[in-house]
Amino acid sequence: MPTGSEFGAFAGQKYLSLETYRKNGQGVQTPVWFAASTDTGAAVPALYVYTTADTGKAKRIRNNGAVRIAPCDARGKITGEWIDAHARIVTGEEAARGMRLLDRKYFPWKQMLRAFALFGRRRERVAFAIRPG
Repeated sequence: MPTGSEFGAFAGQKYLSLETYRKNGQGVQTPVWFAASTDTGAAVPALYVYTTADTGKAKRIRNNGAVRIAPCDARGKITGEWIDAHARIVTGEEAARGMRLLDRKYFPWKQMLRAFALFGRRRERVAFAIRPG
């Protein structure tokens, strides 16, 4: 992640708490894996997250891309300051790039989860990019 960026607090972190908003405005916090864009030439830094398309966070992001993020531990305990950001579901090359970054950062855990998913119900996965809001 570029140094000095709005996302500098996430350098070296494994989890972030993603707060998305229900239609009634109530916030829902979820700890998630993320990977930072390492493209220092990008105009705006991005953090990438993936989930299945039918999760609440994906539905809430489709409805309202305004989010807050903060570094956290695996259980969701906040370890840093909240940052306002914007999330949107990405497709095509940007989604593939985000998934490659996540695969690299969480190797071999993400690959193991993918293998276990083959035995269950097949669910579409989506990637989303989080950028400073």
